[in-house]
Amino acid sequence: MVEKVNSADLGFEKEIFKAADKLRGNIDAAEYKNIVLGLIFLKYISDSFEERYNELLEEGDGFEEDRDEYLAENIFFVPEKARWDYIAKHATEPEIGQVIDQAMISIEEENDRLRGILPKNYARPELDKRRLGEVVDLFNNLKLKDHGDSKDILGRTYEYAIARFAEQEGKRAGEFYTPSSIVRTLVEILEPYEGRVYDPCCGAGGMFVQSAKFVERHQGRINELSIYGQEANANTWKLAQMNLAIHGIEGDLGQGAADTFYNNQHQSMRADYILANPPFNMSDWGGDKLAEDMRWQYGTPPEGNANYAWMQHMIYHLSPNGKLGLVLANGSLSAGYKEGDIRKNIIKDDLVEAVISLPGQLFYSTPIPVSLWIINKNKKQKGKTLFIDARRLGHMVSRAHRDLEVADINKLSQTYHKFVKGEKVAELGFVNEANLEEIKQKKFVLTPGLYVGLEEIEDDGIPYEEKMETLTAELSELLTESHILEDEIREQLGGIGFDI
Repeated sequence: MVEKVNSADLGFEKEIFKAADKLRGNIDAAEYKNIVLGLIFLKYISDSFEERYNELLEEGDGFEEDRDEYLAENIFFVPEKARWDYIAKHATEPEIGQVIDQAMISIEEENDRLRGILPKNYARPELDKRRLGEVVDLFNNLKLKDHGDSKDILGRTYEYAIARFAEQEGKRAGEFYTPSSIVRTLVEILEPYEGRVYDPCCGAGGMFVQSAKFVERHQGRINELSIYGQEANANTWKLAQMNLAIHGIEGDLGQGAADTFYNNQHQSMRADYILANPPFNMSDWGGDKLAEDMRWQYGTPPEGNANYAWMQHMIYHLSPNGKLGLVLANGSLSAGYKEGDIRKNIIKDDLVEAVISLPGQLFYSTPIPVSLWIINKNKKQKGKTLFIDARRLGHMVSRAHRDLEVADINKLSQTYHKFVKGEKVAELGFVNEANLEEIKQKKFVLTPGLYVGLEEIEDDGIPYEEKMETLTAELSELLTESHILEDEIREQLGGIGFDI
């Protein structure tokens, strides 16, 4: 059996999402996303509160309604009329929408971190209140405890739901979602054990969640990561805030949604790790107004494409030993003119540690293949760059979508780490390393296929002469057939008065 990166779709999370899917009706996918994710979040914080509430009740000191007892444990305080059992009692009433809206308002009033973040549109007329009540009932009746830790399940359900919404929204998905297999590949390569982790275009926060999971998998402590992010889309910024909260991650995502180029909310921060999937080939980023910006150390990015503006913004924010992993469209590897000059300067500064070309169809928002750039301010292998052609990895999970398996991710990360240790990694058609002189000879183009060579074709035992006889016979037949078709076309056109 193929081991998938996110096994959530094999478990209980799928059932929860299926239950919530009853709400869909005629609501636009983007709006519906906020409604469902808001409900999952509400159930999560209510369950967390209830768990602590029962602990305090058992202690018998009368502190179960003391707000500070919850905040001290990094648990959101949930007022009585916002708790899930209260909401569940009103599930069958026509006013259930108002009950949930009021619950969201009161939770925000009690918890500064959530102020202005939670959705409050459940009373809207187009939302079927009978179905909304049924979903609340279903959430109430699902035996989360029977399937493990209820909070953990709801956290995974939130991630699963984001992925499913990305599938439904197609092109718009790029605003908030990076496939988890790509995120995990970056995380396994960069290994963010501790320090400052930054994503200047953080979407729904997937990079941070996977970084925290990496730390947990290696028995580290999440609180040793300092999270910094920024997001321009207001709704997506709210999703990210909820995503961090539901995974118990503290993070600074700025004062609100803001354009990273024009309102850099972490101006003085220098990150140990940057993981990012900026918008591909963004043309309307306003580069004409930022021509003299201090971030353009390697050259002014062209106004028609923000790829190298994003890259230079991130390099600017790296600490002296910082590492950066970003996803870019393949055009960035070979683009000429201004982009080519910037790329050449970055390469000459010995910052590009690895380039990995990935297969197409990994994204819901676009079928184009992309590449991972690993940039390191303090490379172990000075003067060398690793090139991996991973276009043949992964498997199709549907007619239109491909995904990387855990084995693929392990192969990529292990190859990178071997290279960093100075071990030999060359494998024809898959991986090779190159020095600055070799890259210069290829005019500073970084397409991995130029460096890894062609995979050796296994000898099938058929003699060369025999193969050529077969091929020339087939070609002769095809040429004869093409002449017959050509004569037929001439005849047909002549019949209607046209000669060629």
